Amino acid sequence: MNQSEYLRYDATALADLIRRGDVTSREVTDAAVERANHVNGALNAICHPQYSEAMGQAPVSDGPFSGVPLLLKDLAQEQAGQPCTYGSRAMLKNIPSRDSQFVQRARKAGLVFIGRTATPEFGLKAVTESALWGPSRNPWNTELTPGGSSGGSGAAVAAGVVPMAGANDGGGSIRIPAAYNGLFGLKPSRGRISVGPHAGEAWTGASTDHVVSRTVRDSASMLDVLAGPASGDPFRITEPEGSWLDLMQQSPGRLRIGVFTSSPYDTEVAPECVAAVEETARMLEGLGHHVEYARPEFDGMALARCYLALYFGEVSSMMDRAREQFGAEDKDFELETRLLGMLGRTMPLPDYVRRRQQWNDFARALGAFFERFDLYLSPTTGQLPARIGEMDTPAHLKLIARLMLTLKAGKLVHRSGQVDQIALESLARTPFTQLANLTGTPAMSVPMHWTRDGLPVGVQFGAAHGREDRLLQLAAQLEEANPWFANYERLENAF
Repeated sequence: MNQSEYLRYDATALADLIRRGDVTSREVTDAAVERANHVNGALNAICHPQYSEAMGQAPVSDGPFSGVPLLLKDLAQEQAGQPCTYGSRAMLKNIPSRDSQFVQRARKAGLVFIGRTATPEFGLKAVTESALWGPSRNPWNTELTPGGSSGGSGAAVAAGVVPMAGANDGGGSIRIPAAYNGLFGLKPSRGRISVGPHAGEAWTGASTDHVVSRTVRDSASMLDVLAGPASGDPFRITEPEGSWLDLMQQSPGRLRIGVFTSSPYDTEVAPECVAAVEETARMLEGLGHHVEYARPEFDGMALARCYLALYFGEVSSMMDRAREQFGAEDKDFELETRLLGMLGRTMPLPDYVRRRQQWNDFARALGAFFERFDLYLSPTTGQLPARIGEMDTPAHLKLIARLMLTLKAGKLVHRSGQVDQIALESLARTPFTQLANLTGTPAMSVPMHWTRDGLPVGVQFGAAHGREDRLLQLAAQLEEANPWFANYERLENAF
């Protein structure tokens, strides 16, 4: 199987070819490795190749994806005996002793792991440019970011290294790379996919694992592979009547969809992102759905503050883990990470608890919205992809950050009100995705639009908790009405 043949198939089709004996698992793996070697020099998407191990791996023969290659994200999707750095020099010594639930279930499905994809340090940014691995690049324009924090996965899938790749989403990290790379990306409901055994909930329940993919059916099938509780999980949510793949193929019926394009944080939204939503809304009306402008009623600035409080707490905790388990020192963390960690350690505990309790306000507001509508439609991102290096902290702000760290001025920053400004600067480019994380509701990015310059623009749909079926059914309907798979052919000879 050569590269051109390999690129024509999604994961479901590759598995079918292998099952029928038309190709072997080794031939498919060889094609994936050949493609990786061809494009990764330009994209820097794969930070830890496992090519030789993949070629020697005997996949589970009766799994639904037996013999299909997969890349894992270098954050949380831990393999026994393989490094998992979380994009940080502080975690270079992290070699887990056992597989995560994600890896266990993917392995049982017959998937062949060919490596790990780059992520920003601790998955903290919407660009994938860590000090450890350097910048990952967007295959549609290598001067641009593929997004984050699953940016390496997004770039690799769009470029055809693998038909789908592991991703996780704590604030948009599946949906943002999906939008920037022209992929489908579903963030499942809280509790749908186990994050065990290393944690009960990831990011206090804000984060979940899944994949980015080129087709809706691959994501639906992977949800069948990954979904379900594991022993010791903190709670279980209602499971579907039948498989997600079967549910995806059913008609969504006539849906009531509320549309909004303005940022919850009153930040600027690019015209191309608005145009993508408006174009999609017209298509939805043509498909028979009821579409009207409406948005959930909640305090956007409060959402930003609550999300940033989560950032502060998680970063400081992760830094402590790296110090305690691996002997990490301050110099092993990036400057911005150290600043966030200081703000986490100096945030009063009652303030953190109050912010966490406030997640309920957003969940109730979204619940009221879903009494009137089945789904919401918005831009996935507020801006098109940034240029590589554009989001680097300017030199004068780095100087201020170092001074704050030296003076241990975290309490002063909290009292000064500067946290609001930090929140807006941090979330301005991607203001639409955090709502689903704090409410635990499912959301997806669908590649519905391309700019005149050939850049993909994703649109986001969100549903009530547990209603991945509605999202998948609508995505399949849109995929049929506006097929996007052929767009990837433009990248075949781009490198």
